[in-house]
Amino acid sequence: MSRIAVCPGSFDPITYGHLDIIERTSKIFDTVYVSVLKNSSKKGLFSTEERVAMIEAVTAHLPNVEVRSFNGLLIDFCEEVGARSIVRGLRAVSDFEYEMQLTSMNRKLNSSIETIYMMTNNNYSFISSSIVKEVAKYGGRIEDLVPPLVEDALKQKFSLR
Repeated sequence: MSRIAVCPGSFDPITYGHLDIIERTSKIFDTVYVSVLKNSSKKGLFSTEERVAMIEAVTAHLPNVEVRSFNGLLIDFCEEVGARSIVRGLRAVSDFEYEMQLTSMNRKLNSSIETIYMMTNNNYSFISSSIVKEVAKYGGRIEDLVPPLVEDALKQKFSLR
């Protein structure tokens, strides 16, 4: 039986914190689906297609990682790909309450799919996509926060504004 996990998120954009969780998850599971949520109620800086392309590029060295976008419920996506595990990263205690709500609802929808929490490497515990975008918007240094491809994409986005 293949061990399949899903690492969900908006990844707008992907950071070294996200990449840390994806890389570590790829060492535990046979197949890891990085699932990029298409959230029609939230306008992201990058389109879903741009986010998928960036994640594919920065995870190309991980042969068991596949990137897909999805609409709707995460549990439905997990069922579609045959995943029995959801892997979520935690940066700080402040993340826990929200994550607990998500996990409780997912468990109610399908109790056979487990959520596993992985602590982000301390080097990345302060990083969020929102903070990265804010720093990049004002020309701050982000090379230690995101892969070079993402840094270039952020610089390009903000030079247009």
